[in-house]
Amino acid sequence: MSENTKQSSSKPGTELTPLGYPARLLGRGETYASVTDTIGSISLGRKQPRAWWIGFGLAFALLMVFLYAVAYLLAKGVGIWGINIPVAWGFAIVNFVWWIGIGHAGTFISAILLLLLQKWRTSINRLTEAMTLFAVACAGIFPLLHLGRPWIFYWLFPYPDTMGLWPQFRSPLVWDVFAVSTYFTVSLIFWYIGLIPDLATLRDKAKTRGRQVIYGMLSLGWRGSALHWQRHQSAYLLLAGLATPLVLSVHSVVSLDFAVAILPGWHSTIFPPYFVAGAIYSGFAMVLNILIPIRRLYHLESLVTKRHLNNMANVMLATGLMVAYGYMMEAFMSWYSGEIYERYMMFNRAFGPYAWAFWALMLTNVLIPQALWSKRVRRNELLLFLVAFSVNVGMWLERFVIVVTSLHRDFVPSSWGMYWPTIWDWATFLGTIGLFFTLLFLFIRFLPIISISEVRELVSEAKEDPRER
Repeated sequence: MSENTKQSSSKPGTELTPLGYPARLLGRGETYASVTDTIGSISLGRKQPRAWWIGFGLAFALLMVFLYAVAYLLAKGVGIWGINIPVAWGFAIVNFVWWIGIGHAGTFISAILLLLLQKWRTSINRLTEAMTLFAVACAGIFPLLHLGRPWIFYWLFPYPDTMGLWPQFRSPLVWDVFAVSTYFTVSLIFWYIGLIPDLATLRDKAKTRGRQVIYGMLSLGWRGSALHWQRHQSAYLLLAGLATPLVLSVHSVVSLDFAVAILPGWHSTIFPPYFVAGAIYSGFAMVLNILIPIRRLYHLESLVTKRHLNNMANVMLATGLMVAYGYMMEAFMSWYSGEIYERYMMFNRAFGPYAWAFWALMLTNVLIPQALWSKRVRRNELLLFLVAFSVNVGMWLERFVIVVTSLHRDFVPSSWGMYWPTIWDWATFLGTIGLFFTLLFLFIRFLPIISISEVRELVSEAKEDPRER
């Protein structure tokens, strides 16, 4: 008997099947109706819990701070930030890399786990896909603001220009534009294709004429016919195959922003795989930080089980060990290379003016996540939430350490300087967090956060297979 079969609550009939779904939903005529009502009522319900309104209010307030900070930035210029010479890259690039990393978990869960036939992804893939879109939207803002003249951002695209002004394709900034825009486009189409059957379900369940029209238009005339399902599954698998290489390529391109430079601490071939592992690491941490409160708030314990949390914690532990290995290799290669600048860079990280950030990074990103070796921690919601939050803080500190410590002390002491973020740096960063959660709360309010069609398919499989009873 599997571990999940042994789990049960105090109420009879709530035993979990090996798929991670409650047995009380299986073998009864209202199986599909129960799943549809549980998920669809969140979007179709007229009232939201008080916690939703509080969270949305705080997120919207931060969004207003962000709009004010951006307006002031456009009026005054990037001089309001703490960037200087030699630290010309500050919070903007730190936050850009951090947000892009968070967006990787959605594609990993949706595309790669789909191709690997991992059914436990079903209850979490919709939320993670939406999280990807919102994180990439937040990330894309920072390079534009960092341009100094964001109103001419279109110069980065190879548009037909009679003046012969073409992008400098040797510039990592141009690589970022192509990588991020491609990633966002594919992720958006992949998310929307998977959403179409559920939009049709909401269309049929909606009580008001307005919602019926809106959901009907968005569902593109879906009728659930065999032909529709065949084309839908074909398109879904093709997009999954297309999105899978993006998990590796996008953050590898972002890492090349640093690796192609000749600065100590940046000029390293380990950056692409190291950044990809870190992206999935922080992405899964953000998924847990979002999913655990939503699971409790909307009473989705029967759909998002502890098995799902345990699996995500296992992935986070594995990628965290890869990141820790990257840290060790970075330190080893700085010593083994015999290069005095590389050796000093690593010494400066650990014992220089920003040593507090380096050791806080090691604590939050390496030491605390080792608690995930314990099954009790992986299956305890509060402890898992705290570990995931620690990882998100640590991954942000990692980007801060990489960007700032390699820049603030150049090859000659006369070029040394310090970087400290201003209130406008913090306002822009916290404002993008407000943008992210504002979009997330609106998504929870109007669209199904769990795939209704895929959950019903799993429930049907469990009903037909006697081993799942």
